[in-house]
Amino acid sequence: MAHAPIIEMHGINKQFGQVQANDAVDFTLQPSEIHAIVGENGAGKSTLMKILYGLYQPDAGEIFVNGTRVDISSPRRAMRLGLGMVQQHFTLIPVFTALQNIVLAKEPRKFGTLIDYQQAEKRIAELAAQLGFDVPLNTPVEFLPIGAQQHTEILKVLYHGADILIMDEPTAVLAPQEIEGLFNCMRSLKDEGKSLVIITHKLDEVMAIADTVTVMRRGQAVNSCPITDTDPAMLAEMILGEPVIPTSVPREQTDQTTPMLSMEGVTLTKNSDAVRKRRWKNVLSNRDSGKRHLNEINLEVFPGEIVGIAGVEGNGQTELVEVLTGLQHIDSGTLTLNGERVAHIPADRHRHGISLSDRIDDNFIIGHHKKSRYCRNGMLQRKSIQRSALNALDKYQIRVGNITHPIRTLSGGNQQKVVVARELEATPEVIIAAHPTRGLDIHAAEFVHTRLIYARNRGKAVLLVSSELDELLHLSDRIAVMYDGKIVGVVKPTETNKQELGTLMLGLN
Repeated sequence: MAHAPIIEMHGINKQFGQVQANDAVDFTLQPSEIHAIVGENGAGKSTLMKILYGLYQPDAGEIFVNGTRVDISSPRRAMRLGLGMVQQHFTLIPVFTALQNIVLAKEPRKFGTLIDYQQAEKRIAELAAQLGFDVPLNTPVEFLPIGAQQHTEILKVLYHGADILIMDEPTAVLAPQEIEGLFNCMRSLKDEGKSLVIITHKLDEVMAIADTVTVMRRGQAVNSCPITDTDPAMLAEMILGEPVIPTSVPREQTDQTTPMLSMEGVTLTKNSDAVRKRRWKNVLSNRDSGKRHLNEINLEVFPGEIVGIAGVEGNGQTELVEVLTGLQHIDSGTLTLNGERVAHIPADRHRHGISLSDRIDDNFIIGHHKKSRYCRNGMLQRKSIQRSALNALDKYQIRVGNITHPIRTLSGGNQQKVVVARELEATPEVIIAAHPTRGLDIHAAEFVHTRLIYARNRGKAVLLVSSELDELLHLSDRIAVMYDGKIVGVVKPTETNKQELGTLMLGLN
């Protein structure tokens, strides 16, 4: 006997300015189901789920939970209905511990007023053990690895009583070794009777974890079917609305003897959080003073090559990018950049890439606003800025309603494309690209790949940090693997494979 749906959404409409984000969308979620939603950036996937979670209000349509029509006016109302959402950009308070974040707004009390953290810690530790999570609950989340932060988010929604979990790009920030652990967690939750919705661009992962898949395109749900009735090629064609024709960019050979970027014996012991970490020296003793975040790094990147950086999150990749972009100063060693113009595509676009409250066109000139074409006599040249922004929007296929709207109104993928467009259009000589395709759909990711290869062929030096081994193997001329702050191996993509890279990443070689 078929079960009644746990969630039904009928005729959902949502418009932002001139953009129809959701257009009469129907969506159904069954009990104990893992349901994937796929589509291009801006297809309306996240908007639909934010409506279900109460972050947005629909312009039209109805929502039913367990057969009852409901109005979900806020996330608090959604949580009361048993919904929880782990967003692509985590909503944790950095200075709070993992435990404080998890129990926030639902703190257990003793004697009527005092927070009983001991009771909460025991309950959450049991839940974490059940899911196979290893989260140091008394550590501030700002010092936790990305994977542990995601586990904290999942524990938070489960602690608040969620039976339905919505996960937006859940593997976007995870290393390959962490993804299978997350999938095991999702399967365990399904076996316990939970229902899960995942928003993702990774079709191989959809095939591996989902029971059902819904494809969205330009605000509409164009198909929904059991995962057994489709395959990655069919999904890709439905997502794009046309057959997928892979593009191939010839890789030109260059013979350069002078590196554009050079690091010799570079060491970084204390990072920019060192002062704050002293307050937590007992909790973080193994991560505090004395630990080398970068340990005698030797690395060269020549004009006309892409050097990939592989490694499990937290092994020095972030610090490597920070010293190369001036966010941190090295303790010892030599760092040489022979190019004055350096582009930085940051791993966290919200912290280091865009200004969420500012206009879309203004975000295109961040870091370049003093150029004469954009500013004269201290006054911004609006027409020139808008002309440049419109050209980039067209060239990089970025979908927006109005360039005067705040950039926070764009989908995460389109925000990322704004960052990529701004940095690559500035004719840099050195490109530091940290996870440049994180959160991008297959079409947009391929577009960024093509742009990086074009830059390489024009003699630019590209340093590519990525957790996607397929991306590194496809784009790189050489791959340097980091483990515990060291470069433990440099290999050529044609002479290695994922297994060998994984062994190096875990420090087993």
